[in-house]
Amino acid sequence: MKIQPEEQYKFLKISLPDGASANEHSVLLHACCAPCSAAIVECMLRNGIRPTVYFSNSNIYPQQEFDIRKQELIRFLQQQDVPYVEDEYDHADWKKAIAGLENEPERGSRCSVCFQYRLHHAARYAQAHGFKWLTTTLASSRWKNIRQIDTAGMVAVSDCPDVEWWSQNWRKGGLQLRRSELLRLNEFYNQLYCGCEFSLAASEAMRNRDK
Repeated sequence: MKIQPEEQYKFLKISLPDGASANEHSVLLHACCAPCSAAIVECMLRNGIRPTVYFSNSNIYPQQEFDIRKQELIRFLQQQDVPYVEDEYDHADWKKAIAGLENEPERGSRCSVCFQYRLHHAARYAQAHGFKWLTTTLASSRWKNIRQIDTAGMVAVSDCPDVEWWSQNWRKGGLQLRRSELLRLNEFYNQLYCGCEFSLAASEAMRNRDK
């Protein structure tokens, strides 16, 4: 559902890091899923920033899970009239990138490489299409290390001279609460693991321990 302005939670006021006015090629927002994206997109729109959303998530397993998350995101973005771009899904290539790190714990070095892989794809798209700023909805999840994500973002843009990393804590200023509200209002599919088969196994093991 489209959220009317009078119903929206009044939260964080944001501006572009350089203080410039936004235009259609200001911000490329890498998005992992609808639940993590909705409050950020809404916040940007309320502050006069209309991002283009880039779905680059070859880590997601299996393909069916990728498709569900993608369609939920598209459903929300269409309601908000926000542009959507999709990267090629290549889980085999992603697995090559994290080879040798399969047994690393969540928030470990596998996640760092995964973030860099996805954000570098986004940075190259931003460079090729004239976007100045790159940021990500990964930073909205309380399960992830923001410092780890920021480092990955800075590495990702390091060979894209016209793209800058927008470091932003997308949990503060009421956004974490608004995330939960929008998840409920839109009845989003809410995944129970980060995305890859290794995070799925860790999530299932944790649930089994809690039984």
